[in-house]
Amino acid sequence: MKNVTDANFETEVLKNSKTVLVDFWAEWCGPCLKVAPILEEISDEHGEKLEIVKLNVDENPVTPGNLGIIGIPAMFVYQNGEIVKQITGAKPKAALLRDLADYI
Repeated sequence: MKNVTDANFETEVLKNSKTVLVDFWAEWCGPCLKVAPILEEISDEHGEKLEIVKLNVDENPVTPGNLGIIGIPAMFVYQNGEIVKQITGAKPKAALLRDLADYI
C-alpha cells in the first residue's frame, strides 16, 4: 500500500481515476495497527478495483484537520474526488468487506 501525504493528497486521492480508500492512522494507535494487515489483504485481493493508501496523521496533520477527523483509525472512500463512504474504528475483515462491498 502506498503512503500519501498532505503534499500529494490531491494528486494521489482526489484526482485519482480509481476508487481510493484512505486509511488515516498513527504509529501509536493500537486499533490502527490491528486493522493495517487486514487492509493489506483487501488491497492484495481487490487492488484492481480499490486502491488503498495510508496517511499518517501525525506527520500530515493538515488533511485530517481539514476533514474534521478526530478519531482514528478512520477510513474514507473517495470516488472522483468526493467522499462516498466513511468507516471509523478497527473492524474484522468480514465487516470491512461488507462496508466496502459497493466498491470492490
